[in-house]
Amino acid sequence: MAISGPIALYSNVPIHPEYYKPRSYQISNITLGQTTIITTVKNQDYVIGQQIRVLVPNGYGCQQINEMTAFVLSLPSLNQVEISLDSTKFDPFLMLSLRQIPQIVAIGDVNTGHTNLDNKHTKPWIPGSFRNISPK
Repeated sequence: MAISGPIALYSNVPIHPEYYKPRSYQISNITLGQTTIITTVKNQDYVIGQQIRVLVPNGYGCQQINEMTAFVLSLPSLNQVEISLDSTKFDPFLMLSLRQIPQIVAIGDVNTGHTNLDNKHTKPWIPGSFRNISPK
């Protein structure tokens, strides 16, 4: 007889953030303008149409951008993301070495983005949706 119901706590595989894409990335620079370009320390895996949140702790300047959300418009290079945020009136970003680090974080994988844009996918596809990349 098979038992249905919850699985015992110790039988579940722990969830590790490093096993999911897209991830959060440390910010090394923010270029202000009608659209904002965020440069990350490492190459990132974001896609056009994905929703993100910017986290800038006190002391780095550019506090107006902290906790703001936007959509990815383009990927100028492997470590840059152009986002749909007008930052023309924001204070400049200062790269410092404080305890807290500025980050860009992927959010909104369920209710944002277009699905099946080119009709080549057999299942709905949402830009930037989270994918499990756990080792087997």
